[in-house]
Amino acid sequence: MMGTVEPDVVDLLLAQHTEIEGLFGAVLTALGERKRELFQELVRLLAVHEAAEEELIHPRVRVEVTAADPVVEQRLREEQDAKRKLADLYDLGVEHVDFDRGLTELARDVLEHAAQEEQEEFPYLRSVLTGPEMQRLANAVRAAQALAPTRPHPSVPPSAVANLLVGPPLAVFDRVRDAIRDAGTDR
Repeated sequence: MMGTVEPDVVDLLLAQHTEIEGLFGAVLTALGERKRELFQELVRLLAVHEAAEEELIHPRVRVEVTAADPVVEQRLREEQDAKRKLADLYDLGVEHVDFDRGLTELARDVLEHAAQEEQEEFPYLRSVLTGPEMQRLANAVRAAQALAPTRPHPSVPPSAVANLLVGPPLAVFDRVRDAIRDAGTDR
């Protein structure tokens, strides 16, 4: 019997791209409270994914690949733009008449960004990192996902829950990025 091999960091990020694409579609077709819940799930996954890329992937590509700076800089600009658009959508609210149009535009931008990562950065990673390095990065991404809040903790007061889970997307991104950095210092 053969042992199972954990997905490496590229496999994991590709799976997240697929999940993100599915969530965009789900939010666009949902209504009411379900739409709000799915949008929060999308914000959380985007926060985990982008924070992991910003803290773990992009820096590694810069270090390992000569002349990668322009590629990384473009991905970072796209990620900042997506965060701003996500925050604007949050402020608008899922019931607003312009929400679906804005989410459709954001989905297009995010999926184009993901395609660029898949064509430019992910091959770099596969070509320069060893299997164990790819696994270590995958473990760090999984740890980031595990650290990101998914639901309120019973001891957290309701006002803090609102700020933690349904707060502005930029705050969610900051908390996930901080969790990744904190986890990195525990090694």
